[in-house]
Amino acid sequence: MKAGIWLRVSTDEQDSSNQRPDIDRFAAAHGHQVERAYEVSASAWSGKSGEYSAQLKAALDAAWRGEFQVLIVWSLDRLTRHGAEDALRLIRLFRERGCTVVSVQESWLNGSSEVTDLLVAFAGWQARLESQRRSERIKAGNARRKAAGLPVGRQPGAKDRKARQRAGYVARYDKLRAAS
Repeated sequence: MKAGIWLRVSTDEQDSSNQRPDIDRFAAAHGHQVERAYEVSASAWSGKSGEYSAQLKAALDAAWRGEFQVLIVWSLDRLTRHGAEDALRLIRLFRERGCTVVSVQESWLNGSSEVTDLLVAFAGWQARLESQRRSERIKAGNARRKAAGLPVGRQPGAKDRKARQRAGYVARYDKLRAAS
């Protein structure tokens, strides 16, 4: 069966080639022949970016033309992190085009459409809830420390005086802050 693959990373510092070996093994083990790869380098939260939208449209159009019958993702969150409704919407859009979305990491996604819909709804809801809870816990902890007059973050004079690696999200934040 012909397959397309979806690769997404959140930042320029990440590399989608980390996902590719697992996807290739999965495709080979299930008898899928990879026809096309769709690669996106954009945060899932800002996933409505031009690059994401263009790649998603290309994948949906190719599925509609019958270029592949399976879209393999490393994990469902590589396709979307906008919750259960968006995940279900995308899975249904592919399904309407004669294409099944399957996941290397989530074997439960690879079942019947009725069970998949139920489990995707639950997993999407749970992922969004956990993300919100994690954010709330961090904010509450920082607020508690600040209210108690305790330092928040690394303080000047800390024993560990090695220069910090300023990569990834921190470097991007600094760059955005400097530009504004």
